[in-house]
Amino acid sequence: MSIDYQPVLEVTRGGIVESLHYGAVVVVDSNGRVLSWIGDPQIVTFMRSSAKPIQALPFIEAGGDQFYHLTSRELAIICGSHDGSDEHLSVIQGLQEKMGVKEDELLCGLQPPLDESTADQLLIRGEKITSNRHNCSGKHTAMLAYASMLGKSTTNYVDFDHPVQQNILSAIAEMCDLPISRVVVGRDGCSVPAFAMPLYNAALSYARLSDPQTLSSERAGACRRITSAMLTNPEMVAGSKRFDTRLMQVGGKRIISKGGAEGFLSIGILPGVLSVDSPGIGIAIKVSDGDKANRVRPAIALELLKQTNILSEKELNALADFGPLLEVRNWRKIVVGESRPVFALQKAG
Repeated sequence: MSIDYQPVLEVTRGGIVESLHYGAVVVVDSNGRVLSWIGDPQIVTFMRSSAKPIQALPFIEAGGDQFYHLTSRELAIICGSHDGSDEHLSVIQGLQEKMGVKEDELLCGLQPPLDESTADQLLIRGEKITSNRHNCSGKHTAMLAYASMLGKSTTNYVDFDHPVQQNILSAIAEMCDLPISRVVVGRDGCSVPAFAMPLYNAALSYARLSDPQTLSSERAGACRRITSAMLTNPEMVAGSKRFDTRLMQVGGKRIISKGGAEGFLSIGILPGVLSVDSPGIGIAIKVSDGDKANRVRPAIALELLKQTNILSEKELNALADFGPLLEVRNWRKIVVGESRPVFALQKAG
C-alpha cells in the first residue's frame, strides 16, 4: 500500500483484525493553513459529487436562483445527491417547471432511487425509472437552465468545452486556489466533467465555501446562499437515513457535508465554531478502496470531528448509528466483531 494512504479503520472478528481500510484526510482553514492530516495531503483524487456545491457557483453568481425564483429547498437539491424519493421527485419537477426544463433533456442517464424503500415501491407500482429519480437530476436541471441563461446550446451541456462546463471548471480552480492546468478533468458517472486535485486543495475549497470572506462580493454571496440552503434543507442534499443529512441536522447549522463516489467526502465547518473568531474549516476525506458499503467515511468523519472537538458528546451519541465504533453482527444479529477507527490526527505545531 502506498504511503500516500494510512490505516484509518479496522474490522475485527474473533478477536483479530479481519480487514483494514486505508485513507487520507486533511483539515484546512480558510486562510489555507493545514491544521491536521492523515496520509499525504497532496495526493490527487477526484471529488466526484462532493464538488456539486462548487459546481453550482457560476449559476448562482449569474443570479440564476433569483432569476428563476428558487426556494432554498430547490437550491439545496441542486447541490445534492438526493435519494430519488417521491418528495425529491416533486421538488425536481417543480424546479423544472420554473426553469422550463424537460426531463428528457437531462443527460444524466437512468439510475434506481438510492432510497431502497422507494425503489421497492416503484417495482410494486410497476413504475419505470426515469432521469428525475437520478441522484444528480437537480444538478443537471440547473446546468440546463444555466445554458439557457447564457443563450447556449442545451443539447450538449455535458461536453467539456461547453461554456457551462468551462465556467464550472474556472470556479473549481479558483475555489481550490489552483491554475486550471492543474485540475485533472475526467467524466463523472452522470456524464458531466469530474474534477481531481490535491486533497489539500479540495479541503480548501470547502473552507472557502464555508467562510468566503476573502472572495469577491459576488462569489461570497453565492457561497452563503448555497451553504444556507444546504443547512436549512439537509434532507434535500441526501436523504433522511444518510450521513450527509444526519450530520447537518445534528450539527446545528454549523457543519455542511457532501459525499462523493469512490470513497470521497467533503465537510465544511462555518467560522466561529472552534472559537469566537476562528476561521471556517474544510475537511477532505478519501478512502483508497472506494468504500462501496459506505461504512468507512462516516466512522472516520465522526472520529475526526471528535478528535478536533467539533462535535459534542451529545451530538456524537445522536449519530452513533454511523460510528465511530460499530458492532459487526451476523445474519442472526449476533455480535461477531466491531469496526473502529485506528488513527490519530497528525496536528500542525
